[in-house]
Amino acid sequence: MQTENKMAVLPVGKLIWQMSIPPLISMFLQYSYNLIDSAFVARLSENALTAVSLSFPITTLMNAASIWIGVGVNVLIAGYLGKKEQDEANTVVTHGLLLAFGIGALLNLLSLLIMKPYFRAFTGNEEIYQLSIAYMSVCSFMQIPNMVHIAIQKMIQATGNMIAPMWFQVAGVVVNFVFDPILIFGIGIFPAMGIRGAAVATVAGYVLSMILAFALLLGKNQKVQIKIKGFHLQSRTIGRIFAFGLPSFVMNALSSFMVTFVNLFLVAYSDTAIAFFGAYFKVQQLIVMTVNGLIQGCLPVMRFNYGAGNKERLRLAFRYGTTLVTGMMLIGTLAVILFPAQILGLFTASEAMRSFGISAMRIMAASYLFCGLSTMISTYFQATEKVWSSMAIQLCRQLLFLIPALWCLDKCLRLNGIWLAFPVAETATLLVALVMMVWYHRK
Repeated sequence: MQTENKMAVLPVGKLIWQMSIPPLISMFLQYSYNLIDSAFVARLSENALTAVSLSFPITTLMNAASIWIGVGVNVLIAGYLGKKEQDEANTVVTHGLLLAFGIGALLNLLSLLIMKPYFRAFTGNEEIYQLSIAYMSVCSFMQIPNMVHIAIQKMIQATGNMIAPMWFQVAGVVVNFVFDPILIFGIGIFPAMGIRGAAVATVAGYVLSMILAFALLLGKNQKVQIKIKGFHLQSRTIGRIFAFGLPSFVMNALSSFMVTFVNLFLVAYSDTAIAFFGAYFKVQQLIVMTVNGLIQGCLPVMRFNYGAGNKERLRLAFRYGTTLVTGMMLIGTLAVILFPAQILGLFTASEAMRSFGISAMRIMAASYLFCGLSTMISTYFQATEKVWSSMAIQLCRQLLFLIPALWCLDKCLRLNGIWLAFPVAETATLLVALVMMVWYHRK
């Protein structure tokens, strides 16, 4: 009840800070896994970096599925708590855990089945192919622990507790960061496992996060609990979890498909171009998804007050969140524009990569602010049950506008056109999102 009162009456600015900083940090940590792997793997060779880059769409799709269930559960629980329907909130917890285990196992299996034909489609280099298989054959097993710990994280965040979930994220990233160099290069009693060691460190980090997340959820002081007595599967609840999490899934899954499409264009130029884009995109994801963590902190606040019928606090949360997103995206843009050479240095970039990579990073960084604003509008629609409108914005961002822009600009400007397609698509998407926002308000 205390959590409900905080969500309903605490000054919106203070509430947004309390709710947003922990998931912001959690998302930063979540997306640092691949960046850390790439930074260490790049020290093995550029081919190893290319292998991790080719694996990135698969791991991104797996993360997208985890966020799908997690956000769906988060939105439903926050809405039920806003209506003071505790039993319904606990029912969602049990459904969320079952979905996380079941879908996690399915995606683990699918990843193992598709990886060979997938990697064959993108490289004829036998060394890159074998490195890709070695990495992904282990990384596939991250999905169950990844899915479960994200689901629990979102459940606890929906109650207003944003601090505790951050710590099991921290623990997982620390394990990954410590064991990456130990297992890749072989230190002490550990043998040198090369690229496979990076994957083992990643899976170990996720397993630890899952164990700690379960320990936290089972604690007596949690505002939501696993419902066992009287529980039965409800197709309506499962459908609503999928529906409310769908825009977040689309946003993240489209990143996977987008990287795949971009790689199809880049393969005509060189393996170095693929390696560069994989490295750069991990940096972009770290910035964009960290800001998205802030936006996801705004989501339960908006959803709670929408469920409670408090339109004024709903609008205040949207405006305050938009201000924070604008500031953070400007900082991220400046960091990439001012320090591209130093960022590429993290990946032991060759002179060939630097020759086009520095200017490419500056061009693509121009899209960050537009991306943040359109995502904030999409999240507002998500919180107010305009799911299809929310999803349409994400489709425009990474598919409907981006793919045609890639095709046209690649024909006209070659490699530079591929980089320019990103700010062009993001600008067009923001214009569409603003028109939709104005239309709904007038309606």
